[in-house]
Amino acid sequence: MEYNTTRNKLVMREYGRHIQKMVDHIRTIEDKERRQRNVDAVIELMGFLNPQLKNMDDYRQKLWDHIFLISEFKLDVESPYPIPTAETLKLKPANLHYPKKYPRYSHLGVHLDKVIQKALTEENPEKRSGFAHSIAYYMKLAYNTWHRELVHDDAIRQELNAITGGQLEFSHTPYVKAYRERDDDQRFPKRGKPGGFQPRPGVKPLNFGPMGNKTRPPQKFQKKRYK
Repeated sequence: MEYNTTRNKLVMREYGRHIQKMVDHIRTIEDKERRQRNVDAVIELMGFLNPQLKNMDDYRQKLWDHIFLISEFKLDVESPYPIPTAETLKLKPANLHYPKKYPRYSHLGVHLDKVIQKALTEENPEKRSGFAHSIAYYMKLAYNTWHRELVHDDAIRQELNAITGGQLEFSHTPYVKAYRERDDDQRFPKRGKPGGFQPRPGVKPLNFGPMGNKTRPPQKFQKKRYK
């Protein structure tokens, strides 16, 4: 009886131990043509055991790379693809550098900085004025969002002049709706009296007796009883 403690380490667990034993047996075959036929059969079996690779365009090349990896790159067969080595498969890709942006005006964000630079290079006076008005509107909107209060236009004009060196000026007053604190009661008004169920109009409510039984109010017209 074989125990896992006495067996060789599995190189690729997704294919199981039987595929690894087949590959080890192929390495011992001396006839080159027979070894090649066995490798082709094992490749087909590996594709059957790992069907999710078929969704990839180069899944056949993946299977060949896996069989060389299982054989520890000691399998002497012909491959329709470049034979990999341990160095190529274990080579790690270069680290991707996260783009770091340092806006000059961090409280306004990097996008507004780009818009300001675009506005400064604009030569058309009408477009330049439109840029200035849009920038002032965004500055006033951002101040209202973060500080929850409106800022005077003179403060926006003074800050915009300081940022652009007096090159951008807006003439139209940007209108921004004032921030208003709204609670849940105003957004979702409750219907009827709080803490009770309101019946529909025309329906008489049920009265609960001393024992908790539901009793209806006495009706005006009683049913006739025949003796």
